[in-house]
Amino acid sequence: MDKIECTGEHEKILFDIPLFRDLPLNVKSTLLNRLDYTLYDIRKKDIIARQSTPCKRLMVLLKGKLRVDIIDALGNEVMIEYIIAPRAFATPHLFSTDNTLPATFTVLDDGYLFTATKDSLFKLISEEPGILKSFLCITGNCNKCTVTRLKALSHKNVRNRFVQYLFEHLQPNGTVAVMEHNQQQLAEYLCVTRPALSKEINKLIKEGLIKAEGKTVQMLDMRALNEYLV
Repeated sequence: MDKIECTGEHEKILFDIPLFRDLPLNVKSTLLNRLDYTLYDIRKKDIIARQSTPCKRLMVLLKGKLRVDIIDALGNEVMIEYIIAPRAFATPHLFSTDNTLPATFTVLDDGYLFTATKDSLFKLISEEPGILKSFLCITGNCNKCTVTRLKALSHKNVRNRFVQYLFEHLQPNGTVAVMEHNQQQLAEYLCVTRPALSKEINKLIKEGLIKAEGKTVQMLDMRALNEYLV
């Protein structure tokens, strides 16, 4: 990662993320002067932060894509999610009692990373209630993502975990799910083997419960699929 100068283009992206989007113009005009920040040019395979290290800075991906992985209790690497810019990430751990990062963040697509020290952000939040409100909302959304994954893992068998995943990825029309993982990544995410997952997906297709094309899954029998969530 190389440090770079912050330009008007970077500022425009920064002020488009939920944390700063709705701030008054007079606050936006002074914000960068009030933050102790650094902007980085990040490249593919760069490791932004490692699991179990302290979270000392606000991190905002302005451009690019990150992969988030954890090492579980058995020493297995498990892919959790992708982070696509622009987005702040790891925010719940910045001010937690145990402020260690739960995962490793690796660059998949080149981009820009904005960081700001915890102390300067805390000072800004204490002076600007609007930022505090946005920060709490973002933290809540991050926790929601964690709960979503735990719902899938709470099921004992492969089919139930996969069906739970589909329901969590339903589109607005209510019958189509768009998966954000390929099959290998999804197997890791659900903590199952790829052959077992592939076998279960094929069974669901043969039973007429779903129709799959790439990452798009048509859920053909919602009542039957719902029974696997009980």
